[in-house]
Amino acid sequence: MVRDFERKIDVEIERTKIRITVFHGEDEEVVKLNLEEAEELAEKLEQAIEDYSQRKQIRID
Repeated sequence: MVRDFERKIDVEIERTKIRITVFHGEDEEVVKLNLEEAEELAEKLEQAIEDYSQRKQIRID
């Protein structure tokens, strides 16, 4: 049986942390990052998105 669920990501600023909550179905995962970790994650996500976009443009015959 395949469960049909929607994924949602919330990003909030706490006092000294960036809080990322990923909701999937009835479950959730929480990650709290300091500013340096959040900046590193943002850079890695940006690079991964750019790489993914470039790979989509490559035509495989």
